[in-house]
Amino acid sequence: MALRVGVVGAGAIGLDHIRRLHSLIKGVEVVAVSDADPGKEAIVRTIVPSVHFTMSGGDLITRDDVDAVVIAAPGHTHADLVLTSLAHHKFVFCEKPLATDLTDAREILNREVAIGKRLLQLGFMRQFDERYLALKAIIGSGKIGDIGLLTMSHRNPSVPDWWTDELTVRDSFVHDIDVVRFLTGDEIASVHVRPAGRPSGRFDYADHLVFTVRTNDGLMANVELSVAMEYGYEVTCDVVGVSGVASLEGGSVVRWSSSGARHNGVESDWRERFGPAYDAELTSWVNSTLRGVATGPSSWDGFVAAHVAEAAYQSMVSGRETFVETVRRPEIYNV
Repeated sequence: MALRVGVVGAGAIGLDHIRRLHSLIKGVEVVAVSDADPGKEAIVRTIVPSVHFTMSGGDLITRDDVDAVVIAAPGHTHADLVLTSLAHHKFVFCEKPLATDLTDAREILNREVAIGKRLLQLGFMRQFDERYLALKAIIGSGKIGDIGLLTMSHRNPSVPDWWTDELTVRDSFVHDIDVVRFLTGDEIASVHVRPAGRPSGRFDYADHLVFTVRTNDGLMANVELSVAMEYGYEVTCDVVGVSGVASLEGGSVVRWSSSGARHNGVESDWRERFGPAYDAELTSWVNSTLRGVATGPSSWDGFVAAHVAEAAYQSMVSGRETFVETVRRPEIYNV
């Protein structure tokens, strides 16, 4: 029997997920979609003609014919939608962030712990990306020795008009928080956020920031994050060990030379760069949900990201290094 899924949110990433669930992944059926914009119904029906469409995410989650839920709505709505899914003991895949407020993230964590089992997989898709997995494998092999420094960049070509400084931290930087934890296996102890150079004056928000992260074991990560770089979408990471360096380079794997110059293509957006990773993470979610378990990035990972993001936001406001309070990992996330 196919897993009957409801998708909350039919924006850019929501429509992408509907397409993969309907056309790419086996063992799943999209039975319902919700979006606050009624105009999305016609678009959704070009992908899944027989789908039930509603404007209420809450109504979708509580439907008897929805076995599991994919949340792809805007970040500020995630907490309420996740809590509703947990209240009905439904497996849920939630795009990042888990919540844009630390109190909400803690409530989700506590609710899932009270249930006594994992029901949620979080959309930190970089953990499913072949390049990041290869980088993690090199670190684990010992080929570059003990690592001490990560130098990372995360550059977006543009963001919506309603973007804010706070969203840069709580909605974009959370990916980089997860990468530091994923690659190092260590927790973050402090974060210091500073503007990169003079403010450009182009926007009402800081469009270029540098995050200096220190882990409990003393590793350092420098993260350059721009949300309006314009030239394209690029994510890089250099891992420096005592006996070598491993690099995840941005841009296309295809390089070419012509007219006396060497060229390297750059992806235009996150779909082009991480499309296969999105395919892999949702396939993993469907397969594990069919087995009655939740795997992959968890509510704990989302809570920790929100916890560090809160410290980062406080650092951005104060201009000082901010320390992250140590929180004990609940037992259900140790499996």
